[in-house]
Amino acid sequence: MSELGVYSILESPRDSKLLCLQRFVRLFAYGASTLILALYLSNLGVTDARIGLFMSMTLWGDVIISFMLTLFADGLGRRRILMLGSTLMTASGLVFTFSGNYWALVAASIFGVISPSGNEIGPFKAIEESTLSQLSPPAIRSDIFAWYTLLGNAGTACGMIICGWLVEWLQSINGWTAIHAHRLIFGIYAFLGIVKLVLAIMLSDKCEPRPPKQEFQIVTELENIEIESLLSSDDDDKHPQLDRTVKSSPISLRPMTSKKKHAIFPSISPTSRNILLKLSILFSFDSFASGIATSSWIIYFFTTKFSLPEGTLGTLFFTTSIIAAVSNLVASSISKRIGLLKTMVFTHLPSAIFLALIPLPTTAFPAMVFLVLRACTQNMDQAPRQAFLAAAVLPNERTAVMGVVNVVKTLSQSGGPVMTGWLAEIKKFWIAFLIAGALKAGYDLAMLKMFLGYRSREELEVEQERTGATA
Repeated sequence: MSELGVYSILESPRDSKLLCLQRFVRLFAYGASTLILALYLSNLGVTDARIGLFMSMTLWGDVIISFMLTLFADGLGRRRILMLGSTLMTASGLVFTFSGNYWALVAASIFGVISPSGNEIGPFKAIEESTLSQLSPPAIRSDIFAWYTLLGNAGTACGMIICGWLVEWLQSINGWTAIHAHRLIFGIYAFLGIVKLVLAIMLSDKCEPRPPKQEFQIVTELENIEIESLLSSDDDDKHPQLDRTVKSSPISLRPMTSKKKHAIFPSISPTSRNILLKLSILFSFDSFASGIATSSWIIYFFTTKFSLPEGTLGTLFFTTSIIAAVSNLVASSISKRIGLLKTMVFTHLPSAIFLALIPLPTTAFPAMVFLVLRACTQNMDQAPRQAFLAAAVLPNERTAVMGVVNVVKTLSQSGGPVMTGWLAEIKKFWIAFLIAGALKAGYDLAMLKMFLGYRSREELEVEQERTGATA
């Protein structure tokens, strides 16, 4: 049980459990909407190229919204930003429920929260990860992140299978078209936004950022220093009373109080900026590949090539999501043995290879097998990557750094759907999978080469403490 991190999550604070529950609810909604998003737009008469443009514009809007909200989250209050994001999520769901206008849906996706990939979108992930890092000791942080990721994948899985079979059942009822069934799903999406809002309200003050550690200095009273200077002359014996006063004057430890007021705009240290730059470049390649092969596009590929119904698609992606969820617990155990970096690379590389193989079969079953095999290791790098990033920067920098990383990833991902839409339009859909697999494999190898042997701040601090204790 301890290998799987069960005790870690059970003994975690109430706020950690609420954050994990929020992720489950949010990813449930994302999974439900992702299964039908491309199909809904196609049923409205939108071309493949414009569907790709829609997904890209959604991600571009998310870049702006997420960047602004996460950058100022610590200054304005993490819980407030989570509440605002939940409200935007509800508003987007309502627009999709009652409108079929292309540009109205684009606006709702840009200014609200709609996930074209089934994965994280909006300001939530960076804030929640930063808060979990703050609430969790380093020894169990990878376990908490593993369960956080697992519950998100489980939410996506449940959302997909329930949505798939609900849509198929609704279409069997007289008078229910595919568009009507899809709009009901978006109504459920809006309701889940309200549920998430309630969970955000329940969070405590412990989720807010802690003030930086105070530094101390030895100080004495100015007048005593001046007296000591005077008494250093040759006629010290002429002032015995003053001499006793100086020697007995207390030397106190006083916290250095900064005159700088609490800043809304965060600062990032030079060392963290260097790490952030390297990781952002690497993550951008992986995220661009993810944008080329989003869940919505993969679902659309299986629908158009193999004519699979929504219920079958829901079951298929439920299976892959559950496998991906369970694999996160295995990743946590592996990372304790071989380290975070090697776990990230050696688990992610096989999934990139299987992704490139998906479009090659001419029948549905082998393609489904490759999809399931990809899911076995697809998300095993997520929890180690989150823990790796959290350990590499200072605690008071985590929200801003993770927010910047998520913005870079989303911005890079936004270029992918347009390419896939164009390839689908010219009947070259299969090329998108090959490009995505090659980019992801290149990311893994570059990550290993650049950071092999790297030691995080926390590892260096622990070593310094041990060295000081043995000295």
